[in-house]
Amino acid sequence: MSAAPHFQRVALIGFGLIGGSIARAAKLQGLAGAIVTTARSEQTRARVAELGIVDQVVASNAEAVKDADLVILCIPVGACGPVAQEIAAHLKPGAIISDVGSVKGAVVRDMAPHLPQGVHFVPAHPVAGTEHSGPDSGFAELFINRWCILTPPDGTDAAATERLRGFWAAMGAKVEVMTPDHHDLVLAITSHLPHLIAYTIVGTADELAQVTESEVIKFSAGGFRDFTRIAASDPTMWRDVFLANKEAVLEMLGTFTEDLAKLTRAIRRGDGDALFDHFTRTRAIRRGIVEIGQDSAVPDFGRPHAALKKP
Repeated sequence: MSAAPHFQRVALIGFGLIGGSIARAAKLQGLAGAIVTTARSEQTRARVAELGIVDQVVASNAEAVKDADLVILCIPVGACGPVAQEIAAHLKPGAIISDVGSVKGAVVRDMAPHLPQGVHFVPAHPVAGTEHSGPDSGFAELFINRWCILTPPDGTDAAATERLRGFWAAMGAKVEVMTPDHHDLVLAITSHLPHLIAYTIVGTADELAQVTESEVIKFSAGGFRDFTRIAASDPTMWRDVFLANKEAVLEMLGTFTEDLAKLTRAIRRGDGDALFDHFTRTRAIRRGIVEIGQDSAVPDFGRPHAALKKP
């Protein structure tokens, strides 16, 4: 546990998987003197109060950010601009304003014009998650050994960026700083395109007349099972991601389509060497991910999931 809080008052706007995990991790590590939160629905706010993992649950975003020295928007990226406009007049001078969205260019464009002078805007993206959502889905260990990318706009106070870096590091994350545009290009290929492919494959299986739904479920092998996990992610969040990062996603989708055409030709021509070479190269990527600790070589099937841990 930290010797002293990193922030005296932390406000979380939105309380799903990421917001709930921040609250649990910050509470566990003693990173906040007090944690206040709000959520859009009365039902969610009531559940958060029942869980007892924050110090205060309030009804409005304006009330949540009052006197907070760290405000984190844990909401879909499409809602960040309107919420920034809503809370701007209520922000404490010197406060750090951040978010957790997986698109950064659009968040900067949508939020920055509304934020007053005297507050520090440091967007963030914790590259961690599960397919689960809602206030019960969070767990304190979510960010351990996972990356959190900070994308401060030009001119952002360096001390504010370092302070937020320390907050995420204290929750177990490895922190990287990059520009918003570079972040969006990197995440388009490592996260956004894989989600688009997963949604497409699962949708294709659902539409196959020759295969019944029960067969798709019953005989789902590891690959398809993993696709269904990805495709079970929050639809509102991913709708906003694809619309907000469409240029980078379309660029990566074009490259992927070209590569898929090459594999199609190799299969059609019976070119085993081309297939073997491609699969060998991609296998090395998987081994690299395991070696740096971003996943485990242990089979997923039957492995206890950290997401089941509750405070």
